[in-house]
Amino acid sequence: MTIAVTGATGQLGRLVVASLLKQRPAGDIVAIVRDTARAADLGVQARAADYAAPASLDAALQGVDTLLLISGNELGQRAVQHANVIAAAGRAGVARIVYTSLLRADTSPLSLAPEHRQTEQDLKASGLAWTILRNGWYTENHAGAIGSALDNGALYGSAGEGRIASAARADYADAAVAVLTGEGHDGRTYELAGDSAWTLHDFAAELSGQSGRQIPYNDIPEADYAAALAEAGVPAGFAAALASWDVAAAHGALFDDGRQLSALIGRPTTPLAVTIARSLP
Repeated sequence: MTIAVTGATGQLGRLVVASLLKQRPAGDIVAIVRDTARAADLGVQARAADYAAPASLDAALQGVDTLLLISGNELGQRAVQHANVIAAAGRAGVARIVYTSLLRADTSPLSLAPEHRQTEQDLKASGLAWTILRNGWYTENHAGAIGSALDNGALYGSAGEGRIASAARADYADAAVAVLTGEGHDGRTYELAGDSAWTLHDFAAELSGQSGRQIPYNDIPEADYAAALAEAGVPAGFAAALASWDVAAAHGALFDDGRQLSALIGRPTTPLAVTIARSLP
């Protein structure tokens, strides 16, 4: 069985390919990427394709049995791009698609959700076998703020007391591999999140303990947080989106206690403390 991974040079894609190589020979794995030169270190066959170029997708998906469609990163373009991949998979004879969606995409208030909802609908209407992995938050999403928190002497955000049931990106990669290589997953939707939830106050406390410095969490209004991010160099539109996601977290958008992720991977998810330790400068 040939398994292809789109976005294979991205942060999640690389982890998926590395995990697949522990279970399948390299000849059974195809990395679908925009730039094959960036895939030279993956250790598997790389094929060039672009979500926005259907002809390239037709060629890249030839001979593929199972496809992991990792959601794209061009916000606002993803529904169309994903539809291109699904249509090309159908033309190429791909039997099954596994898609990385968003936690509770059908009801999530996150601005990310509508494109995922559309892709889920397109996938179900495609006639192909499918599995939907509704990935929760990556702990690394917040660990990326460690450097600025240490520089500023405080962690800023707008998530209030919202509980975030995150897991490490590698946990989600292992879940994808479990589904890609396992049986009994067709037609199933998994809500994936970490075993333990935390607040940004908890994050700041853990960072304080590990860094040996007092790093408080300062909760500020959404508009102020967006402005601070923009001042720090984040593009204004993305800064506004990041702030809105924090507010959604304050209202429970990133919390889940179903433990479907640890059930899929057969082990506990990576604790917050471990990811923080790995992310310290």
